[in-house]
Amino acid sequence: MQPVSTVQGALSKPICGVAGLATWLPSGRQTAAEIAAKTGLPEAVIAEKFGIVCKPTAGADDHPCAMGARAATLALDRAGVRPEEVDVVLSISEEYKEHPLMVSGIKLQQLVGCRNAWAVDVAQRCCTTLAGLALARGLFAADPAIRTILLAGGYRNGDLIDYGDSAVSFMWSLAAGGGALVLRRGDDGRWPLRNALLGVALRSDGDFADDVHVPAGGTVRPLTVGDVGTAAAMLAVTDPAGMRARLAERSGRNFLGVIDDSLAAAGAGRADIGYLALLHMKRSAHHGTLADLGVASERSTYLERYGHVGQFDPILSCELAQAEGRLVDGDLVVMASAGVSYAWGAATLRWGPWAPQAS
Repeated sequence: MQPVSTVQGALSKPICGVAGLATWLPSGRQTAAEIAAKTGLPEAVIAEKFGIVCKPTAGADDHPCAMGARAATLALDRAGVRPEEVDVVLSISEEYKEHPLMVSGIKLQQLVGCRNAWAVDVAQRCCTTLAGLALARGLFAADPAIRTILLAGGYRNGDLIDYGDSAVSFMWSLAAGGGALVLRRGDDGRWPLRNALLGVALRSDGDFADDVHVPAGGTVRPLTVGDVGTAAAMLAVTDPAGMRARLAERSGRNFLGVIDDSLAAAGAGRADIGYLALLHMKRSAHHGTLADLGVASERSTYLERYGHVGQFDPILSCELAQAEGRLVDGDLVVMASAGVSYAWGAATLRWGPWAPQAS
């Protein structure tokens, strides 16, 4: 199956921008040494090959929507936006959350106090933030009355990892935390456009749809008392060899493809990338991606002390770079991620106050 790329192109003036962003991470940490003890691998392999020096782990009260709400409150404050001003809440929270069948968006609406909004959930695993950006921009285009959209959610899929299962080793980095983006309409003159969203590209491939899931707990295999605490209630890979072969053939091409597509929609190319906000991946893959794109290492952040906080990695990367002074006004920022099932996504933004770039 050939994945279809959906590209949202640039407008004469971008319709929206990121007014505020934030992540919220729990205080608990799991170290490379602790992961090594669980997997039987040397600590140096976990830290160097897998790129996990440590990662945040959830405490008793660090539930996905709760962490997302904490991040959302920070992002709204940084944007100077009151919760009552939010028109739409797009939950980019994980499916694994406080309760099955709970609408995360409405829970976030409650926790954050967005009483004048309507809410809905978006789900595309670790590509959900990028999918949410595409949907948000479409909502702005479809309804001129929408002025502010909050994207927020939480992640703790690290709970679902069996460290004794080598087939899920590529998910040993799964961590815990929350993230949020506040998007505001900027094409009507009522809000000074900042961090303009210039292009979004998404691809998905149905050949991977059945490769990664939790075996028990759905209609195919309802959860039983005997499943609790067993491998049946943890993330599993159904065809490890087949998935690896298909990923080797397609993933790199699709990942670079969505980055190129989002750049093209912004009227730019690889040489124009000022900052690249990537998901956490193995150290060699991270540096290989930078090399493929011609991006210097200081123009990105390797999240070795955070692991993979799911769809919030690109937000975390931007937040860290901004705090360190490595993300400055005028930079062309590319946020890129990928998620199992399988999906790839990228978004291109012009950081800082909006000003058309000279050709």
